[in-house]
Amino acid sequence: MNDFIAIDFETAMYAPNSAISIGLVKYRDYEVVDTFYSLIRPPKLYILPRFTDIHGLTIDDVKDAHNFKYIWENAVYDFLEDLPLVAHNASFDMGVLKAVLQWYDLPVPRLSYFCSCSLARKTWPGFRSYSLSALAKNFNIIYKAHNALDDAKTCGKLVQMSVEIFGKKKTLKAFLKTANTKMKIL
Repeated sequence: MNDFIAIDFETAMYAPNSAISIGLVKYRDYEVVDTFYSLIRPPKLYILPRFTDIHGLTIDDVKDAHNFKYIWENAVYDFLEDLPLVAHNASFDMGVLKAVLQWYDLPVPRLSYFCSCSLARKTWPGFRSYSLSALAKNFNIIYKAHNALDDAKTCGKLVQMSVEIFGKKKTLKAFLKTANTKMKIL
């Protein structure tokens, strides 16, 4: 199977349960087939000004949005289809996902995931920075940094580019093994 979902969250503050936006990009055979984006009303309606400076989202943007429980139950859970997830600096995004699920007393599904940052380090050794924006600049990928959907698309694009190097005909599992990148479980 060569299917996966790129995921990205933006948060309101340092608390991992403070998700305020989510972007998802679904890939089938390493090609984009669907996307999902939503603003999220965080449990505490407050956004650190420093975080607004990063992602541009304000209280006015999220005050009328649904909370994560609603979004999970009405869109995200079905969108995921039990496919493996990929995120850039996956420990952050998987931490946010787990925290918001736990905050709303939702079961934490057994989801597999891998990290596009780790994959990039294996695919293109020797870069000065492996931040998503630095990699995008290196490869002339135009995107709006810290927009959850654009970040997810860029993350998925890096996977596509790595697949071209390591072999597109391989299954995702075989590709990750060749790229010396491990799949983890949420």
